[in-house]
Amino acid sequence: MLNERKREAYCAILAEELRLATGCTEPIAVAYCAAKLREVLGGKPEKVLAEISGNILKNVKSVVVPNTGGRRGIEAAIAVGIVAGDADAELQVLAKATEEDAKHIQEYLDTTDITVTCPETPCLLDIRLTGWLGGHKAVTRVANNHTNLVYIEKDGRVLLEKPESASAEANLQDKSVLNVKDILTFIETVDIERIRPCISRQLACNGAIAAEGLRGDWGANIGSTLLSTGSGIETEARAWAAAGSDARMNGCEMPVVICSGSGNQGITASVPVWRYGLFLGADEEKILRAVALSDLITIHQKTGIGRLSAYCGAVSAGVGAGCGIAWLRGAGYDGISRTICNAVAMISGCICDGAKASCASKIAMAVDTGILGYNMYLGGNNFRPGDGIEGADVEETIRNVGVLASKGMHETDRVILNIMTGR
Repeated sequence: MLNERKREAYCAILAEELRLATGCTEPIAVAYCAAKLREVLGGKPEKVLAEISGNILKNVKSVVVPNTGGRRGIEAAIAVGIVAGDADAELQVLAKATEEDAKHIQEYLDTTDITVTCPETPCLLDIRLTGWLGGHKAVTRVANNHTNLVYIEKDGRVLLEKPESASAEANLQDKSVLNVKDILTFIETVDIERIRPCISRQLACNGAIAAEGLRGDWGANIGSTLLSTGSGIETEARAWAAAGSDARMNGCEMPVVICSGSGNQGITASVPVWRYGLFLGADEEKILRAVALSDLITIHQKTGIGRLSAYCGAVSAGVGAGCGIAWLRGAGYDGISRTICNAVAMISGCICDGAKASCASKIAMAVDTGILGYNMYLGGNNFRPGDGIEGADVEETIRNVGVLASKGMHETDRVILNIMTGR
């Protein structure tokens, strides 16, 4: 049995990670930093220097920024944050931006000198904005996670300075308490009212954007393509998750509940499990518990990988979804563990080359692999410890994936960025 201290820690991790966000979280982090710059400076800067880490550049380059009239890129994210951002709303910084605001974005871009650079930094998520207005100068910096302000300066006076850290987990809940066995015990025994608010909101928001992705014409329409070419619950689970990303990556302004700093991961970890639970006739409580399992397995994997990486985060969430679905189908600890080990052995090479329309297809593949991992187990077919990155047990396998992603794929990340920027 879990003691109350650990149970409280797990609840706190879910509450911290399952946050509401409007738009892809990397451009939103840039917009948040820009809105804070305007606030500190006391007006819209006449000139901006943006010093951006490579992973932020990669994830902002091709995704549509909400409430910008379809614009993409760092400059658009800075402009909308300055013109219409509400820094107090954090990841909802652009939620109240209007069509009228959007009209002023191009005007601001046309009249403002915005210089974007990509200096070396130990932080994979790093946004430092310097703005000038009249005779005044201000600096704001967000690092390690999307709303973690670490430095504020105005006219040479430091208003905020946090200790330097390259850890993606800086100022977040301690996730070393996570392990698969205790995650399973937690979701099976926790009072449902302790997790209902955050999981219910996740299903409501992420289910709504998935439905919109299937209704509308968004990006490459991966979700609707899947439904037009296949049938059955496994296709439906993949398609609904992909559809949410179709909409989100292509400018849909509906909010999502993120997981591990990512809306795509929040959608992937929740929507397939929800759809599978409805198919099985599971009651609301069981579906909520299954989604919480998926979320926590996703978070556990991502802790070693980091917030941003060359390793596609949809893979971790697809594996998490496979575990949630496996539990709905009757899996215990052994089945969940083998689902993880089987799935990561198949799809851990999937790269992240930025937020964009093709994320939806990676989500579909990741969910498919998560489900396949459990189906393999049911048939008595599992990959063996010692094969490739497979560890002696599930926890060692998860640690191996973290090493692969954070260290082994470091040069891959650099090459991807060079390709994307034409270097």
